[in-house]
Amino acid sequence: AATADIWKFNSRDLANTVWAFATVGRSDIELFDLAAKAATADIWNFSSQGLAITVWAFAKVGRSDEELFDSVAKAAKADIANFNSQELANTVWAFATAGRSDEELFDSVAKAAKADIANFNSQELANTVWAFATAGRSDEELFDSVAKGAKADIANFNSQNLANTVWAFAKVG
Repeated sequence: AATADIWKFNSRDLANTVWAFATVGRSDIELFDLAAKAATADIWNFSSQGLAITVWAFAKVGRSDEELFDSVAKAAKADIANFNSQELANTVWAFATAGRSDEELFDSVAKAAKADIANFNSQELANTVWAFATAGRSDEELFDSVAKGAKADIANFNSQNLANTVWAFAKVG
């Protein structure tokens, strides 16, 4: 099936395959191992969306392939200007969930997020600060920007988003 042909997949096919498996809660060890190798080999052909959903999928199923995450961090830093709010939030969420904290990536995401904070929805705001706090990273300007964004969008926060945001602010102090 997919594992036999995975080396023939383009970057979009790889990203969509692991996303689909993660979305339905399936962590096929062989598939994810091969996908990590294939994605790492083709990382510079991934779009910002492809990078974000690939690491999201790996984190969602509890997998943290060091070589893949390192490759995604390098590619994401080089392409950070093309990431939208969801891609920024999902990328740092994935890194934090996988127990990885690439300092330069988090710094790049913080800078990009601060410049685009008005376009973040409540979940993206919550996931971003949750990721920073979970990864032990604090960026005062980012947290100030998120606080302003959250205040303006508070009516759209669900209980989980609100709890994650408050926890993140409490954790970083």
